[in-house]
Amino acid sequence: MTDQVSLAAGVSVGLLFLLLLGVMVYCLWRRKKRSQSQYEELLSTVPSVPACSPPVILVSQGFWTTPSEIPFTLPPRSMTQNDADLKNEQEENVEELKMDVRRTMLDHRGSLSVSRWYPVGTVLSGLYSVPPFNEVVAPPPGMATRLCFSVEYRHGSEQLVVSLLRLGNLPPRFHGNVTLVELRLLPDDRRPRQAKARGTGPDPEFNDCFVFQVSGVCVPQGTLSVCVLSVEQDGKRHAVGRVLFPLEGELGQAGRVLWRDLETEDDPQCSEQGDVQISLSYSPSLQRLSVVVLRARGLHLLTDAGVCVQVSLQIHTQVVKIKRSCVVKGVNPNFNHRMTFKLRAQHLDEACLRFELQEPNDVCSEPPVLLGVLVLGPFMYARGQQLKHWMDMANAPQETIKLWHGLGRGT
Repeated sequence: MTDQVSLAAGVSVGLLFLLLLGVMVYCLWRRKKRSQSQYEELLSTVPSVPACSPPVILVSQGFWTTPSEIPFTLPPRSMTQNDADLKNEQEENVEELKMDVRRTMLDHRGSLSVSRWYPVGTVLSGLYSVPPFNEVVAPPPGMATRLCFSVEYRHGSEQLVVSLLRLGNLPPRFHGNVTLVELRLLPDDRRPRQAKARGTGPDPEFNDCFVFQVSGVCVPQGTLSVCVLSVEQDGKRHAVGRVLFPLEGELGQAGRVLWRDLETEDDPQCSEQGDVQISLSYSPSLQRLSVVVLRARGLHLLTDAGVCVQVSLQIHTQVVKIKRSCVVKGVNPNFNHRMTFKLRAQHLDEACLRFELQEPNDVCSEPPVLLGVLVLGPFMYARGQQLKHWMDMANAPQETIKLWHGLGRGT
């Protein structure tokens, strides 16, 4: 009985093992079949091409494509007699067609032929004629020496573009010399831009363009300074005149041609109080400011007691030094009085000179009578010609700068 039970248990275990083995084999077969079916589906996703389209070669599957699927033809290695005759006949027809077209195109009167037979047409020179430069920027009537230029401000790039065109009515003594022009944008521009005239004579031309980088906020506060110089063959320079062009309110019509008369040293000043001639020079190495009061003219004297000049050096609101000249008599006195002041280079933008022309009072206890006042200095204190005189002195160390200035009323 025990043996029968053991045999039945062994058979049951064997059948169960065979059943599990069959299930495992079946599962592996199904998984393999499923993976093969997915792989075939991926290969079958090639886009269909219409029959009328040219053959498409897929680069990503080029290694599965057989050479028979790529259409191509091989050219014949040798040309038969019939083919050669056909080619020669086609070439003759093409040459004959070109000759016919050439005859037809050359039949048109007034045409030009370039590169044998390409038609271009005639050029009407009247459409491209440019009027002479003298007629475009002809100076206004008069004998004054004038400068022709234009000014334009470009807000996008914050650039002031100055086009220097020409001079008009240059004095005869300068006709044979070289004409130079120095441009500055006051008050901050200390380095002048130079231009040389193209030719000599009474109306030298420049046709030069200068660009100043300046912000739109500072443009209305600037002044364009143009100084005209005449250079002899030995290098000696003569000041012809200058133009001071304030930019405030002058940039509305950008690019228009402007004519401005040159201010010369020989021109009489329009000052009601009179004029004074001053010479300035500065030595950076010695830190010394030299001032020479040369002469005065057109003064309104009350007595014949004479005139003296008081010069004071001022830094900001503080008066550093005061000096006086000797008393000289006459309506147009000649002083030729030299004074020196100690001034550091870093104070050139902070200092100024105040000139007071005084007439001594008959009563010693009374203060002198003030005839006129002049202030020379940087943009903080001066404008116009007084500012230019100071800037020229600062930009040309060791050089003597001499100018006439009109006197103002004392305050």
